[in-house]
Amino acid sequence: MARALLVALLFAPAAAYVVPNAAGVSSSGRPAQPAPQMQLEQLEMEEPETSGVFGVLAAGFGVGAIMGWLNSRKQQVAATAAAATVALAPGAAQAMVDYDGVKYLGGTDKVDINNANIQAYRQFPGMFPTVAGLIGTHGPYQQVSDIYNIPGMTDQLKNIAKKYEGNLVCLPASPAYFIDRINNGLYR
Repeated sequence: MARALLVALLFAPAAAYVVPNAAGVSSSGRPAQPAPQMQLEQLEMEEPETSGVFGVLAAGFGVGAIMGWLNSRKQQVAATAAAATVALAPGAAQAMVDYDGVKYLGGTDKVDINNANIQAYRQFPGMFPTVAGLIGTHGPYQQVSDIYNIPGMTDQLKNIAKKYEGNLVCLPASPAYFIDRINNGLYR
């Protein structure tokens, strides 16, 4: 009941007032009524109107009531705003936690030619840095034998790669590891 009265007090003065424009048409689309011509004696006899003052006071009280309600409920308003922010925020990206081919990135005697960093080839004498650099700067490869088609691979380098061909595997290129084949940022 009190809220309905508050809303009525807020909107009643605005709804009752219609401003005529210069063309003589009110904002509602109807012709504006000309102001009646009153005699000086009639003006002196009438009491001043208080409806305009009452409307301004009612609007002021209404705004104050709303502000008071918000102030008394500021914890609820803050909690609602925080919940809306969390609900509308994008979720965290799904990170790749496990990679099945991690054992071929340098932890065993097998090296993945598509995803391993060139440092993984250090365990094979003669492969690092030249052959490993050629493998790392080209690819992705479909099979291990594709490394023999790398431009600039001399017969001497091909013989070194053939020596360790049994230790090389070719897994599908993973975007998380393929980009770091030359420089993974790890230095000794």
